[in-house]
Amino acid sequence: MLRQAGGSSFGGDFLLSRLQDGRLDLALVDVSGKGVDAGTRALLLSGAFSGMLGAVPSEQFLAYCNDHLVRTAEGEGFVTAAHLSIDLQTGDYLITSAGHPPAVQFDNGAGQWSTTDAKGVVLGVIPEMTYTPAEGRLRPGDAIMLYTDGLIETPGEDLDAGVDRLLGAAEGMVAQGSRQGFRKGIERIVDTLGKGGNDDTALVVIWRS
Repeated sequence: MLRQAGGSSFGGDFLLSRLQDGRLDLALVDVSGKGVDAGTRALLLSGAFSGMLGAVPSEQFLAYCNDHLVRTAEGEGFVTAAHLSIDLQTGDYLITSAGHPPAVQFDNGAGQWSTTDAKGVVLGVIPEMTYTPAEGRLRPGDAIMLYTDGLIETPGEDLDAGVDRLLGAAEGMVAQGSRQGFRKGIERIVDTLGKGGNDDTALVVIWRS
């Protein structure tokens, strides 16, 4: 679910996806700022990043995005991103992050959510950055969630508190244990944590049935 600030038709958060040879690649990107300026930059970057998604090695996607921003001097404000690449047969995945809030995974066996270890510097700031992927696996019943800081950020508060609120809200989503349950749960989380539409928000959940 993507919900732009102020009910705008476009904004600074965008999602890219590509399905090829049994592998699903997703990139969730957050361009700093709000309104028309952030939306315009997001439109430009979405075209460039889309061309690279699936065309470059998964573990190098964010490095290519970083190089593009540095090379084209489009770094007017920072850009964060998370890239998830999943083998749809085995459930094995790679996730890389560039200054993005930590992705979280639901372990169906343990019945709990936990944050992933992927970390990295925001895009467009340091040339020739390397982004190290974290590895994981989605087993039947597991899920993984990507989101932007519009769902967790509150001025003057540590981001960890926002992540804890998100995980608490996600508990109700998995209780229903169905695709429709996750879809309705996403809407409920964005409605609850989206700060009344004052910031761009995005939430993506991949659930393995």
